[in-house]
Amino acid sequence: MVCATPWIRKLTDSDLPPCIGALPSGPRDAISDVAGVTVGHHTLDAGDVQTGVTVLCPHPGNLFLDRVPAAAVVLNGFGKSVGLLQVQELGVLETPIALTNTFSVGTVATEQICQCISANPQCGRSLPTVNPLVFECNDGYLNDIQQMAVTGAHYLQARDSASADFAQGSVGAGRGMSCFGLKGGIGSASRRVRLGNGARYTVGALVLANFGQPQQLVLAGQPLGRQWQSSAPSQDAEKGSIILLVATDAPLDARQLRRLALRAGAGLARTGSVFGHGSGDIALAFSSAYTVPQESTRPMPVLAMLHDGLLDPLFQATADSTEQSIVHALWQATAVTGRNGHHRPSLTERLSANLSP
Repeated sequence: MVCATPWIRKLTDSDLPPCIGALPSGPRDAISDVAGVTVGHHTLDAGDVQTGVTVLCPHPGNLFLDRVPAAAVVLNGFGKSVGLLQVQELGVLETPIALTNTFSVGTVATEQICQCISANPQCGRSLPTVNPLVFECNDGYLNDIQQMAVTGAHYLQARDSASADFAQGSVGAGRGMSCFGLKGGIGSASRRVRLGNGARYTVGALVLANFGQPQQLVLAGQPLGRQWQSSAPSQDAEKGSIILLVATDAPLDARQLRRLALRAGAGLARTGSVFGHGSGDIALAFSSAYTVPQESTRPMPVLAMLHDGLLDPLFQATADSTEQSIVHALWQATAVTGRNGHHRPSLTERLSANLSP
């Protein structure tokens, strides 16, 4: 996605979202600018059911046998994800990363296990059991979450549709999500860096944005939420969440990836989030630079990790691509009316209404 620098506040049909920071993006300005990373969606859009599944595949091979290094950080733990404990302990991913609504975590995790067994019949027998990885946000304002409409087949359809070119906004797991009182959803971005040793790397981010009070919204440094607030700020507890996924092709170990994941919180905070009481804010980072074999009979990779003293540009790229991803989620989202007539307008609608002469 192309963005505008500088951002001109007058909204026209041709206006582009504001660009965050000074680092260049990859050609797609998406997490798939990290080679091998693909994303797919399955969207459910039927009256009171406004939900779906989004699946991120770190590489096109067998993730159970060829795992990728990873680490997660819990910024605020009001969440119901599956698989974080083993990621924190072993520092690897061994399934695609799935995103969905809160009540569909178990269904999607079960399907991930079934698919791993299908591809690896000795899983849980001569091979270890698999660690499914599913993240969630609560889309219950727009989606009748009690219908539990997501099925295992929907996960498969999202996974099988994964591509380097994918939609953003009100799609997949983002279909029913809200952000700052507006329509939220899926957003993605990337940044490219050159380190002090001359090496060049890409950092990409993908978010499931479902957080924030209306008065908190800061867009590209502009406190739009405060400008738009026509009454006293809400005193309700934060009830949203955000999942922050970061990918890089830089050779980092799990310890360094945890440090990278933490910097996603810097990009989140720039948009106005305070990681509220009822918000589940979780960041995960992984590297595509190498794989870690499942079987002990196979050799471990031998390569030089980056020196910690070279990480600052990657930290900057993580913060910038995360903030840009949230901007893209808001900018690309279309208005949705769902459960009991609940409605969320899009950011572009709100900008047009407030900025028109």
